[in-house]
Amino acid sequence: MLANWETLSRVLERASALNRSEAVQIMYECPTEELVAAAGRVRDITRPKGVITYSRKVFINLINLCRDTCSYCTYKKNPSDPKVSMLNPTSVFAIAEAGKRALCTEALFVTGERPEQKYGEARSWLSSLGHSSTIDYIQEMSELVLKKTGLLPHTNAGSMTKKEMAQLRDTNVSMGVMLESSSERMMSKGMAHEGAPSKNPKVRIRTLQSAGELRIPMTTGILVGIGETLEELIDSLYVIRDLHEKHGHIQEVILQNFEPKADTRMAGFGSTSKEYFLRTVAISRLVMPFMNIQVPPNLNPSIYGRYINAGINDWGGISPVTIDHVNPEFPWPSIDSVREVTEQKAKRLRARLPIYPEFLKGGFISECLEDYVRLISDDSGLVKKEYLDNGA
Repeated sequence: MLANWETLSRVLERASALNRSEAVQIMYECPTEELVAAAGRVRDITRPKGVITYSRKVFINLINLCRDTCSYCTYKKNPSDPKVSMLNPTSVFAIAEAGKRALCTEALFVTGERPEQKYGEARSWLSSLGHSSTIDYIQEMSELVLKKTGLLPHTNAGSMTKKEMAQLRDTNVSMGVMLESSSERMMSKGMAHEGAPSKNPKVRIRTLQSAGELRIPMTTGILVGIGETLEELIDSLYVIRDLHEKHGHIQEVILQNFEPKADTRMAGFGSTSKEYFLRTVAISRLVMPFMNIQVPPNLNPSIYGRYINAGINDWGGISPVTIDHVNPEFPWPSIDSVREVTEQKAKRLRARLPIYPEFLKGGFISECLEDYVRLISDDSGLVKKEYLDNGA
């Protein structure tokens, strides 16, 4: 255990990141209480103002047809499913308007992975709207929402090409794609991503690499507990860290615990161990001391406050208007309850934009978006307090 104490002392003294071998050793050997305490202390060193952020958003479920079939997913629907979503511009605008009235600042556009490649219904729907691709339609809807409501679009449409991301850059302040896992073993028979070619880590890494070359602020992250080994978990964190060290464009890392869902191939798979996930959160902070690290509170009802202790500094998007269409089984807690939990941990809750303050300069945001951002952000880059009735 002496090596662990020496390593943690160095991390605490300098807020310097662990190397891979240190991270693996600590995950195997360090007691959870000590690991969590070290991670919380590093967060406080690198982020001394005591602020935990969230993004007040609306979730625009543009089309939930998808060419992939993940073993754990309930988001994807078939064309005959009564819950299929193919939103027209009127519906998109209505959701955004509701978000504006609820003082939201983010319009989260989510779609399945290239549905037009698999479904004639998706191609016909896009054609009726004057488009041949989902990305083209996202561009039009992002512009509509931005100009008509001032909500800032953030798109998560799976793996995208460099050309597609460049196409969205003038209407989206940020974009996202989950790495989920850097292990190609997850693609093998019987594993979580067997039926999802776009979840091949090479494809996801290429999207993140291209975003870095375009200087687009990106959200990414890992899905914890889908059958990965501890070493594969650590490797996934280092893939993200290495991409950020090269391009400086990863604005946040989401850590999401796997929870089995009915009517999926992994319905009988066990939930992610609470201790394993807590340790993952803590080691992520030690691997990436200066990163924005997020845990969604709706996936951890009643216990999410513990992740503040483990080093997070963000709760992600929370909507007072729309459900979490990816995880409808897990409703968002109210923003007031999140504030209460945050304050119980001696931290302050502040609303942020879908682009983090440190990315508002340095060429990470299109000039076309600067005026929209300026209207709702303060000098710190967070949402103006006067924008929100409750001052969060």
